[in-house]
Amino acid sequence: MTAPGGTPEELPITGDDDVVRVRQLVRGYAQRVKLSLVDQTKLVTATSELARNTLIHGGGGSATVEVVADGPRQGVRASFRDAGPGIPDLALALADGWSSGTGLGLGLSGSRRLVDEFDLDTEVGRGTTVTVVKWKR
Repeated sequence: MTAPGGTPEELPITGDDDVVRVRQLVRGYAQRVKLSLVDQTKLVTATSELARNTLIHGGGGSATVEVVADGPRQGVRASFRDAGPGIPDLALALADGWSSGTGLGLGLSGSRRLVDEFDLDTEVGRGTTVTVVKWKR
């Protein structure tokens, strides 16, 4: 999987306005690769939840968004990084229906269901990185 042309765009996530900016940036990328309206909505919803998690649970961080390609297919990859406390109980955090109650109510498992690829790297005391990809169908 490669990033075709262009440089990934990185945005800080330090407040609610940044969550909105990330959502707008992701929508623009989804439109650029011509994701269907349904897939655009799924990706924007998932990344909105992840950006909010970065802000609320990670104490802020950054988002990186880029177009990726795997052979002839294109998609959008978004990564969210924070240097927060990490996730102490990953199994619970990924359990269906579990949410801290501060986001959209999707939790990480809901975000994972909305995208095609989902990777989570976390360590207590080090922070968390979540990377998602949505492919054009």
